[in-house]
Amino acid sequence: MTTQPTGASAAVPGLVQVTGLTKSYRSTPALRDYSLSLDSGHIVGLMGPNGCGKTTLLKILAGVLSDYEGAVTIDGHAPGVATKEIVSYLPDADFLNTEWTAADAIRVYSTFFADFDADKAASMVDFFGLPTDRRLGEMSKGMGEKLQISLVMSRRARVFLLDEPISGVDPATRDVILDGILREFDPASLLIMSTHLISDIEHFVDYALFMKDGQVLLQGDADDLRASHGDSLDAIFRKEYR
Repeated sequence: MTTQPTGASAAVPGLVQVTGLTKSYRSTPALRDYSLSLDSGHIVGLMGPNGCGKTTLLKILAGVLSDYEGAVTIDGHAPGVATKEIVSYLPDADFLNTEWTAADAIRVYSTFFADFDADKAASMVDFFGLPTDRRLGEMSKGMGEKLQISLVMSRRARVFLLDEPISGVDPATRDVILDGILREFDPASLLIMSTHLISDIEHFVDYALFMKDGQVLLQGDADDLRASHGDSLDAIFRKEYR
């Protein structure tokens, strides 16, 4: 059953619509008859253990994968050239040239994306305390993640897709990254963030979507789920996946 988020006064109904989505790698299913409907104005936690289909779903929404069955639309369009103009995507792997500095990366993004706000990116780089003249290859993993997030969040997109943005960094860095993302979130947009670190994003998301074996296990308004289960999202996660 698909449950739409509620409570956003300026929400655009069904900004992201997925119906009967099925995707397999050879004979192994990654998504099975997957359906959901998400509106703007929300920060969505896409939750589940590694291998449950989170990355595959985000790649399809981002237009990276196109060989699937079912219907997927973003603002009424199938993922592709049109949607890439309104979707900003952070993959689960490093994507920047290690020879670049933060200043280089901002210049490149300014060239490639018409909706990129270089001043906003510079502000996020400053917020994260990143050096602007040090090559990415000389930065720590946490610093590199902060730079990538600074770039992705500085587009004037309607949908932001973040694949495991806090994975592989220490707890203190996770908090700083989440603060930076929240600081720049536009309430008129939709942010979908995948993670298996539920306790870290508990306070951050207003809508939770639990995945298991390529299907929707549980979804709904975060406060409603906590109230109906009498527990935190992290505790619900631990019960459902043990």
